[in-house]
Amino acid sequence: MTNVSKKQKDKAPILSYLLMGWGNLRAGQIVRGILYLLLEIAFLVFMVTTGARSLQGLITLGTNQQGMVFNEEIGIYERIDGDNSMLLLLGGVVTLFVIVFFLIMYFISIRSGAEALARKAAGKHPATFRDDIRSLANGNIHKLLLAIPLGGLVIFTVMPLVYMILMAFTNYDVNHQPPGNLFDWVGMANFKTLLASSDKLSQTFWPILGWTAVWAVFATFTNYFLGMFLAILINNKGIKGKKIWRTIFVLTIAIPSFVSLLVIRTMLNKNGVINTQLIELGFITQPLPFLTNANWARVTVIVANMWIGIPYTMLITTGILTNIPADLYESAKMDGAGPVTTFRKITFPYIFFITTPYLISNFIANVNNFNPIYFLTEGGPLTLDYFKGAGKTDLLVTWLYKLTKDSMDYNYAAAIGIVIFVISASISILVYTRSGAFKNEEGFQL
Repeated sequence: MTNVSKKQKDKAPILSYLLMGWGNLRAGQIVRGILYLLLEIAFLVFMVTTGARSLQGLITLGTNQQGMVFNEEIGIYERIDGDNSMLLLLGGVVTLFVIVFFLIMYFISIRSGAEALARKAAGKHPATFRDDIRSLANGNIHKLLLAIPLGGLVIFTVMPLVYMILMAFTNYDVNHQPPGNLFDWVGMANFKTLLASSDKLSQTFWPILGWTAVWAVFATFTNYFLGMFLAILINNKGIKGKKIWRTIFVLTIAIPSFVSLLVIRTMLNKNGVINTQLIELGFITQPLPFLTNANWARVTVIVANMWIGIPYTMLITTGILTNIPADLYESAKMDGAGPVTTFRKITFPYIFFITTPYLISNFIANVNNFNPIYFLTEGGPLTLDYFKGAGKTDLLVTWLYKLTKDSMDYNYAAAIGIVIFVISASISILVYTRSGAFKNEEGFQL
């Protein structure tokens, strides 16, 4: 048996670069070689029959617009179907993914053929198709188990994301609705209008972005610190019935959040139970504008969100408190540290070290927290100062929803989606890489 160098192992016959599977066929792997060759033939047929036209449609997004033509024979106007820019964009995206998949399989086939020929030259028997099938239940079982979820991730997550990203560079809005009207590529125009123009769209984006940041900060840290305080209070040695208290607060998690929010909304309405009772008791003479005044509504959604978020933090913090080494508290007590000093020097640093990833993810989740805003205020109160139905409590994500559902400005909605992603990813990476949880991987240190 001869030794084969890595260079010889990676070397594939020239014909393998033209015919997929040629190296496998020469090495005796007939079934694998035929499958690679059939894949290449199928790809070429697809590109000739559909793919090339789809790529052209992706570039042009359509040239023939739907219209009406007068039929002199019957004396009426008839509709002439045109191109559909939306389907052309989708077809182009699918074709790009097919090309990427083929290129991946192309390089895999070249490498596979080179390895098979190297094994044959070394006097070893190349794996047969039956061996490949058996390996899926042994050494390559991870490939079998990941194939379906990975394919689903690409088809149902990555591909729609690419489609949405590309939509942000078009003028797909209420005035360009296919198939009646075509839309076209506009480059960075949507982002310029959104971020750096005197247009009403930009004058809406920046205030909503500011409120989104304020909301995310308050919604995150009120739940975090109050949930922590509640967990520490219940965990105190002087508190009896700890399980009962925890169960009471956890019951709010058992109820779907949108149900709780709709109940709170009903209670806070002009004629809701809270305003009614306050008037009957003589505390007020007019209903309080919990949901109709901008400042009141913003405070209301922050406070109402505590009902949903505090129990989660309480549960997480409770688990952490039970794992803090007792000798740390004993040492602090012997040194004369009081409850405040113990919390500041031991409890809070330990909890913060463990919960930093949770805190970051919760902040990003609140940036995109649709339910509290939409089910309580629907983004209101509305104002004429904002663009197309945006309200004073709208977050970027709820405004994005309105732009797609109500005004059909899909290009601006897609651009906002990209901006949200850039902001969220940047904050997450920046904060996490500077946190103790990232730098001190070996564990918490005082």
